[in-house]
Amino acid sequence: MLIRLAHSPDPDDAFMFYGLSSGGVDPGPYQFEHILEDIQTLNERARRGQYEVSAISIHAYPYVAARYALCSCGSSMGDNYGPMVIARTPLAVEQLAGKMIAVPGLMTTAFLGLSLLLGKDRFTPRVVMFDQIPDAVARGEYDAGLIIHEGQLTYERLGLHLVVDLGRWWMQRTGLPLPLGGNVIRRDLGRETCDDLHRIMRASIRYSLDHREEAVAYALRFGRGLDQALADRFVGMYVNEWTLDYGERGREAVRRLLREGAAAGLTPDPGQIEFLG
Repeated sequence: MLIRLAHSPDPDDAFMFYGLSSGGVDPGPYQFEHILEDIQTLNERARRGQYEVSAISIHAYPYVAARYALCSCGSSMGDNYGPMVIARTPLAVEQLAGKMIAVPGLMTTAFLGLSLLLGKDRFTPRVVMFDQIPDAVARGEYDAGLIIHEGQLTYERLGLHLVVDLGRWWMQRTGLPLPLGGNVIRRDLGRETCDDLHRIMRASIRYSLDHREEAVAYALRFGRGLDQALADRFVGMYVNEWTLDYGERGREAVRRLLREGAAAGLTPDPGQIEFLG
C-alpha cells in the first residue's frame, strides 16, 4: 500500500522520520513516499484529505478532525519556548497592536497563539513563507515578524530583537507546554491500518532518538543557516520524549489551546479530542 507521508522541510520533521527514510525501521506492507511542503500548505491539503499521513499545525486540527485522527506520537511541543515575534527595534508587546506582522500562515499554531495574546483583529497579518520572514523584517517590509522553525535560533544574526516568545508566554499563563504541531492519519484507511501506521511512525521516532548523531547529520540537510551544533539544539527542542507520546499533560495542553481558540472565536469547537495510539 502506498502511503504518502507529508511533512515540513525542516530539521525536526526530517529527524523524526530518519528511521523510515534510512531503512532503519521496517515499513511493513507499506511503501512510504515522503512529501515535503511548508506547514501552511500541509494544513490546507489536510482540509481536502489529500495525503494519507500528514504533519499539521494543532491550530488546524479542528478543521480536519472529521477526516483525520490525531496521533499520540509526532508532536512538536514548545516547553517554555516556541514561536517568536521579532522586530527591527525593541518593542513592548503592547506596541504590536495595530502593527503589520508577517506570519507563516493563518492556520499555524504560531498565528493562533499570537491572536490569543493580542486579541482577534488587533493586528494586520501578512502571510509570508516562513523562511523569508526574518529577512523581510530586517528590510523593513513589515513592522514585526512571527518566526517558526530554525529562525528562532538565527534571527539575532540579522540584528533583530525579540518582542515575545509565545511558548514562554503560554507557559506563564497556563503552566502547560505549547502544542505546535502533530501528525494525523486519514480515518478512511480503517482503524487497523491507522494503528499499524502509528506504530511504525513511533518506531521511526524512537530509532532517530536512539541514533541521534547520524539522524542529526541527516536532518542538517534541511536546515537553513544551521551548523551541526545548532541543528542538534533545534532538534532537541522539538523532538524528544514529548514526541514519542503527548502524555496526559501534553493532551491537556492540546485541549486547552483549542478550547481557548474556540472561546475567542479563532477556531471551530474541536469537540471531544481523541488521540490515536
